[in-house]
Amino acid sequence: MPESPPRLPETYQTKMHRVKFSLRFLKPNSPNYLKPRPFSTHLESSGSMVCHLKARSVIRFKGPDTVKFLQGLVTNDVRRLSEPSTDNRSFGAVGTPNFPAVAVPPVYAALLTAQGRFMHDMFLYRPPQPDEKLNSTGSGPGPIPEEFELFADVDASSLDELLEVLKKYRLRSKVDIDSVAEDFSCWQRFGWNLSEKSSSAEEPEAASVGWGGSVDHAGVASSGGNKCGWEWYKDPRLDCLGFRGIFPSNETAPLVEADKEADEKHYLLWRLEKGVAEGPSEIPKGEAIPLEYNLAGLNGISFDKGCYVGQELIARTHHRGVIRKRLLPLRFLDDQGREVGEKVVPQSEVIDVASRKKVGTVTTALGFRGLGLLRLEEAFKGAGFLAIQGQDGVRVKSNRPEWWPAEWYLDHQQSAAA
Repeated sequence: MPESPPRLPETYQTKMHRVKFSLRFLKPNSPNYLKPRPFSTHLESSGSMVCHLKARSVIRFKGPDTVKFLQGLVTNDVRRLSEPSTDNRSFGAVGTPNFPAVAVPPVYAALLTAQGRFMHDMFLYRPPQPDEKLNSTGSGPGPIPEEFELFADVDASSLDELLEVLKKYRLRSKVDIDSVAEDFSCWQRFGWNLSEKSSSAEEPEAASVGWGGSVDHAGVASSGGNKCGWEWYKDPRLDCLGFRGIFPSNETAPLVEADKEADEKHYLLWRLEKGVAEGPSEIPKGEAIPLEYNLAGLNGISFDKGCYVGQELIARTHHRGVIRKRLLPLRFLDDQGREVGEKVVPQSEVIDVASRKKVGTVTTALGFRGLGLLRLEEAFKGAGFLAIQGQDGVRVKSNRPEWWPAEWYLDHQQSAAA
């Protein structure tokens, strides 16, 4: 049975009241159209939180063919990780001993089967380069690195399987692939008060460090990175997901207070509210079509990068322009509209109450929240009611996330009209 959403640490507890939203899905050009709003929970008023993502692990790619190898393998364009960054810091050509002068944002991508089905997702990082920051004495830039490296934040439960697949595709490419799970850890910062509009890749709290009306850039470096130069980056998928980073396991991540780390389930609940799945435990391995799980809207797919494993199905589906099912955030309610938890499990069928036809499947569930792959026409039908097959008294409320492009919603209206 799924577990209930965890209670927030006392430092994050706040008084609040729930507001019930009545969503009306009319045509966007209608005068009565209301923009869909997200489901509200206690996380919306709890401030920023930080989680050590123990469900994720880290692998390293090292060698001159690293970018070429990954470019022909994953769904996104990784060439920008090897190109000079245009996001130069405001504090000069060279940073500080623990903070590089340039920032190269991470890349979110997926590895597919030859048939275009999802296998693994990953966040690719270029580590801070010694020659882009001051050396330990502060007298000048550090040495030029001998070999090119990339790090990948991947699902921990399938780490060994992923390493085996990557080494199978390596053939004669000059790239070493190994696990550095003992040396590095993955972290996530999220919450309603983290800036969503900032164009900078820097963490907002780190960027605000200073004295008086000016910015103390050494203070920014000290708070935003550690002695190795690792730092927080905006989540490459969506601004509303906050910041993500890889940091040495033997040190606390920057901006994390002692004993203030939140439970990882809070991050899962935050993603469920936003309609974002992560890893093969939430995106069925060997079955899921990436476009149905919204990877294009999560900046995980490049449609002009060239060939990669599984590209044919992705390109054909994208250019055809018809996607009838998508992953949606769900809320589980009783007949009186009250939230009910611990009654829905993954793989439960969602049905239309009137027709008794299957609309989709619950893919992830945590308490009264979940994600489901549903047919859009039935999910947003104005007069229809959704329920869980075999669970009397459990209704399902689906929501269109705010970050969805407008054409995703219009597509299902146009196909229904046709």
